[in-house]
Amino acid sequence: MVREQRYPYNTVQECDRVTAYALAVVNGEIIAGQTQRQACERHLNDLKRQGTEEFPYVWNPDKAHEIIEFAESLTIAEGEEPQPLELWGFQDFIFGSWNGWVTEDGYRRFRTSYVQVARQNGKSLGNAVPSLFYGNFDGYNYPQIYCTATKELQARIVLKECIKFINADEELGGSQYEDGLFVVKEYAAKIECKVTNGEIRALGRDTKSIDGFRPYFASVDEYHLHKDNQMYKLLADGTKKLKQCLISVITTAGFDINGPCYELYEYCKMVLSGAHKDETQFVFICELDKDDDVWDEANWPKANPLWTPETLVSLRADAVKAKQMQGTELRNFLTKSLNRWVMYADNQYMNMEHWKACESDTTIEDMAGRECYLAFDLSSGGDLTSGALEFPLNEGACQKYYIHSHSFIPAKRVAEHVKTDHAPYDMWIMEGLLTPTETLGGVKTDYKYIIRYYRDLIAKYDLKLKGIAYDPHNADAFLSDLEEFGVDCVEITQSAKSLNDATVDFRLEVEAGNVIYDSRNKLLTWSMANAKTTSNSFGEIKIDKDPMAKTKRIDPIDAIIDCHKLVMSHRTIDLNSHIMSDDFSF
Repeated sequence: MVREQRYPYNTVQECDRVTAYALAVVNGEIIAGQTQRQACERHLNDLKRQGTEEFPYVWNPDKAHEIIEFAESLTIAEGEEPQPLELWGFQDFIFGSWNGWVTEDGYRRFRTSYVQVARQNGKSLGNAVPSLFYGNFDGYNYPQIYCTATKELQARIVLKECIKFINADEELGGSQYEDGLFVVKEYAAKIECKVTNGEIRALGRDTKSIDGFRPYFASVDEYHLHKDNQMYKLLADGTKKLKQCLISVITTAGFDINGPCYELYEYCKMVLSGAHKDETQFVFICELDKDDDVWDEANWPKANPLWTPETLVSLRADAVKAKQMQGTELRNFLTKSLNRWVMYADNQYMNMEHWKACESDTTIEDMAGRECYLAFDLSSGGDLTSGALEFPLNEGACQKYYIHSHSFIPAKRVAEHVKTDHAPYDMWIMEGLLTPTETLGGVKTDYKYIIRYYRDLIAKYDLKLKGIAYDPHNADAFLSDLEEFGVDCVEITQSAKSLNDATVDFRLEVEAGNVIYDSRNKLLTWSMANAKTTSNSFGEIKIDKDPMAKTKRIDPIDAIIDCHKLVMSHRTIDLNSHIMSDDFSF
């Protein structure tokens, strides 16, 4: 198989370079994972339906080659001797797709782009080349080009790649060439584009002013490091009145599945699979397939499209350390070298891959008439308060559990917590996952409101409530109200000794695939990812917040563990059936 993925390819005689690469991937000449093949199949399928009523875009190979030819007119000055830039096949595919797919009146199709590759696969170059091209050579006057990152210093990395190309070419020029096509003002973190009167600027969240932009092209560097989508949204919002534009994300996988990058990654995978239709979103993801052996060298090129003999030597050295040292070294190898999202830290409560596997289309409506248990985690004032319903489900020989989680927050504290917690509470309210309480001035949790919510929910779906668990902290004024449910109310002491069994058992049930929850409950998944474990001197565990991130709320999970403890106290377990069952494993 071809590993050095340069044009031309064996299976293509007469073809533009973008389509040639797509055919080579689909025909198996290039080692590629499923998502990379899907991106190429998408291009080939679009060629068949171009210009139709349902797909009003056309493929213009000449425009695709314009940016490719521009890129290969550049000089790489870094190293022992200057040498011309020669694009790899995947770079042909990305740049050419951006520029070559157009509307019937000639405007570019793609307005946003998501590219995810392992480190050392030309990410900075991937944003520097289009910054120069769209800055000076696309026929658009006064273009605003932005290189963005979490910090301006990080954003300058792409800007410096642009400057190296400029300084290596007398025609492009720099500050030392009066007749150059660009003028570098590195002290001001910008490059002036003399042909178009445009400007290329480096911006970070720490830049003094980040409003009022109208980007013709903008790159978002290492998006996996962004705690929220503020920079991305500011850039995207500024493009609404432009007939064509491009916001480019080129990143490596990360560790934070609660961040905006993972959310965009999941969305883009749905676009590739055909589950979501978004014709203006370009996607190119290079990753191993789900069941691939991470130690098999034959799989490594799937995440590293810029594959060379030196890549193999480097990855072999990284793999030896990762295999022996485990921990941080292993996570870094999987994430940075193999481009895999790693969702499990040393003290993280739940393996999030197991948790994500439990998501379902099942809703509370499907639980009508069933037995359930209820638990509360009460806030001390104006923070999050959560309730959890757990439904034991007998599925033949297998016991499963459906979890319904809902949270509450004082209405006048929402904006405050959006800022302090870096969490989209306002969006969760719109999605019905979080209820803002207006009573008590909207600044303090109203427990009577929460009681009324669950009383109405139980009545609406004819739920058979069997018991209530509660955290005794802040519960004094709450207990008398619980009596109206007419079931036993059980105090759950919040200690590792008290919660260990339920904490361990719930995790095992998730690992076994026996827990079900509504896939739309992003608040629940956010809090699950935040949950860490802490232990006492006897090795018994309970969940807790990360002491370094106090605003990472875990209240919904606290309520679930309390509820599961109550469920465990009412269930009878046939140990022999668990031991013999192929579906149950530790």
